[in-house]
Amino acid sequence: MKNGEDTGQFAFDKLVETGLHEDIELRVGQTRPQKKFRWIIAAVTILFGTLLWYSLEDKIAAVESEVSLDENSSSWLGIFNEKPHRGRRGRRFLNGKAAERIFLKVPNNDSAISTSRQFATKPHMAGTDGDLTTALDFLHLLQSELNISAPSEEPVFSAGTAESREATLSISSLTSPKAWIDVYYPVMNTPLDRSVEILSDDGEPVWKAHVEEVAEDVLDPEAGEYVTAVPVFHGLSCGGEVEGKLVYANYGRKEDYDELERRGVNLTGTIVIARYGGIFRGLKIKGAQERGAVGCLIYSDLRDDGTVTNENGYSSYPYGPARNPTSVQRGSVQFISVYPGDPTTPGYPSYENSTRTNAVSIPRIPSLPISAATARRLFEEIEEGGSNRTIKLVNHVDDRVIPIWNVMGVIPGHIKNEVVVVGNHRDGKFFKASLVMGATDPTSGTVSTYEVIRGLGVLLKKGWRPLRTIVIASWDAEEYGLIGSTEWGEDFESWIEENVVAYLNLDSSVSGSRFGLSASPSLAHLVRDTAMKVQHPTDPSRTLWDARVDRGVLYGVFDQEAAEAYELEFGVPAFPNASVFAAQSEEVVANGDVSIGVGNLGSGSDYTVFLQRIGIASTNGGFGSTLSDPVYHYHSVFDSQKWQERFGDPGFHRHVAVAKHLGLQLLQLADSIVLPLNTTQYAFTLDSYLDKVESIASEQGFDTDFSDLRNSIAKLQQASENLDIEKAKAENRMKKMIAKWLRYRQRRRFLCKLRKFLKKIKRWLGIGKKCEHSKSELLEHTTPMFKQLDRVGAAGPVKPRVGRFPAWVKEQADKKAHGERDDRQHGHHSKSKLAKKLMAAAKRVQAVNKKLVAFERGFISEEGIKDREWYRHLGVAPGKWLGYGATTFPGLTEAFTFEKNATLAQYEAKRLQKLIDTLAETIRV
Repeated sequence: MKNGEDTGQFAFDKLVETGLHEDIELRVGQTRPQKKFRWIIAAVTILFGTLLWYSLEDKIAAVESEVSLDENSSSWLGIFNEKPHRGRRGRRFLNGKAAERIFLKVPNNDSAISTSRQFATKPHMAGTDGDLTTALDFLHLLQSELNISAPSEEPVFSAGTAESREATLSISSLTSPKAWIDVYYPVMNTPLDRSVEILSDDGEPVWKAHVEEVAEDVLDPEAGEYVTAVPVFHGLSCGGEVEGKLVYANYGRKEDYDELERRGVNLTGTIVIARYGGIFRGLKIKGAQERGAVGCLIYSDLRDDGTVTNENGYSSYPYGPARNPTSVQRGSVQFISVYPGDPTTPGYPSYENSTRTNAVSIPRIPSLPISAATARRLFEEIEEGGSNRTIKLVNHVDDRVIPIWNVMGVIPGHIKNEVVVVGNHRDGKFFKASLVMGATDPTSGTVSTYEVIRGLGVLLKKGWRPLRTIVIASWDAEEYGLIGSTEWGEDFESWIEENVVAYLNLDSSVSGSRFGLSASPSLAHLVRDTAMKVQHPTDPSRTLWDARVDRGVLYGVFDQEAAEAYELEFGVPAFPNASVFAAQSEEVVANGDVSIGVGNLGSGSDYTVFLQRIGIASTNGGFGSTLSDPVYHYHSVFDSQKWQERFGDPGFHRHVAVAKHLGLQLLQLADSIVLPLNTTQYAFTLDSYLDKVESIASEQGFDTDFSDLRNSIAKLQQASENLDIEKAKAENRMKKMIAKWLRYRQRRRFLCKLRKFLKKIKRWLGIGKKCEHSKSELLEHTTPMFKQLDRVGAAGPVKPRVGRFPAWVKEQADKKAHGERDDRQHGHHSKSKLAKKLMAAAKRVQAVNKKLVAFERGFISEEGIKDREWYRHLGVAPGKWLGYGATTFPGLTEAFTFEKNATLAQYEAKRLQKLIDTLAETIRV
């Protein structure tokens, strides 16, 4: 029996050598190498294997070094099983600085100019056929650049339908890029007949204004061709005909109307004429309406053009950089500080079948925008010695439900429940790009956004995939009152609350020489640091951040009141000394983060619904016009491609710089392991907000005690500092686990490659090839049990009985395979332990990120702000009588500035304190 077992073992060994334990079919024709050569072959194989090991180990170490040193570690969480990008230094993952370098090479001047000419040379007012055409153009752009297969039918979905809702609600489950169009149905208006006349004592017109602009066909052909494409009017203005005496109200600010009342001027039954500037245009009409006026005219005053005037020797456009005296600023007159969006659906989306309410955010008296030339003639009536005759204002409009088109694109990330949204509005000043080309507003922003999309497309083609999902939005009807973005925000408010971590906005990217930034304080460092990474558009020795102190080079005498109004509106000196401003700007930027130099967000653009209703940290920025730049014809037909190429941004260097800056913000938000939200900066900024309130209260003679609120802010600051410590620890732990995982993965790959290599060597040298002798011949040589025997009494040769041998061979093979499985299971066990540690680190990071995102949302109060409850952010909101400008701690501040009520102020302080205490608990670690 023992002898039989030895013989069987010998047979099994032979079968293993020849591979017959896996393949029982034997082939004939090959013999094995002689024994003495096998030792030589084995030695050579070991040598090759050793050399290969050391060669790959160097590469593994290089990869590990890259991982540990890259501070901008990006989408490591989800790319462990992806193929690395092949760069100049070999195969590596495309993330962080490598991705940024690739992106920054994409935006270019020629592409920017080409896109601007595509969008800015045709009218595309919200709700028109031209608007739909640009929406489809943008959709096709997304499909092309993001490699999205175009469906057989255009993906255009009516808001509220299953298709529209599924498109947004499925963003978190997408695995490949997608784009579509949502159609909303707000109430808007379009102009009919309009006029301004001076009447005689018997009511007959003695003079009629030319209400439209006058454009020059040769020097600016687009302006000449489309000068009447969209007539001059105010969006969402009240229709009607009124008559009254004219009263001048300066900028139409609250303080201007208060001054008229102080002087005993009764506005009842009058038509107010006010100059643009200082505050949002709709609030000028609101102020007149509340004081009894029956109509309002708003004009562009040449004094507000700074130094660039005819008096200083500058010719009017198109012959020079000064204002064309017939230019008119169109724009919405919605009371944007009450609520934005469709005025008939406040707080809920405007579907085609939505229930409509009586709008309270639009004027009840008619208005018209007029030119400086028209205003000059009207002022002759009320100047000393003037006739002061009655003025007749006619503004007939067509109010109706009009469709608008939001274009949405998605790049899925590895983390599905963390989404970064970047948006720009596409509709031309609903009058402008529509009636005017809007080369600056909004086309310059669309141009920069397009360059960002092209950069993302290049990254995708190179194998990049963001850590977080990116949503790209082209909003419609912004010019009518932020309608496209507001309706989408109201439609998907719950989804946004649960998923969106930040919103990046771009309105106009270039209208002048000075770069300006506004952001939630938690994003102030991000916008500053990324601006420092981008080269100045015209001076290679400086950065984009340095362009904050730039100004135009057209000098001359300027109006002091206009300069003061500019400083109040924009928070920076109108004519700064660059060296002084650079040294002091960290401390003197009004309404902003005093230690960073980034302003606060008010309203007037599409970040409003995200920040001030839902509580999403947001940013906005671009180049604005100064009082020594060529005059920017805001919302005029002269905001044309010719003006932009000649005066606004020759060569389009600023367009490209803004695109690079926006793209870097997006990449860092989408790819950073820990979100770049600085809550501690925010927490300490709250002290400056309260300092300002106390200063206002003191100036008005109120004796207030905000020590409890101050203590709550201090507790929030401490909680945020503790979160900073946890944030750093979680990120470091995550990076270490990523490095370990990559080492494990690289070694597994190495072993796999090594095994394949050794098999090739063995096959090449003849080791392990299957023996092709016949089965019976092999069995004869392996054991006497399988010899053909002449059995006693047999009539002839007898087929041998193999007995249990085949079963025994299978048993031995199974044991061997089972042992290999045990080894593999041990390897999987090691992998499982490492994976569990990795997931624990990832969960720790996500817990930190959740607290960071919760910070901005912590200022949202369901009760909202007094008298304008749509706005829920108690930290910052558009000023009640500013519109564009921001008011910090708005409820508390306005309790003093407008209500003059110390009791109300204490109530607002308690509301703030409660929110801040809850927020401190939310972010506590």
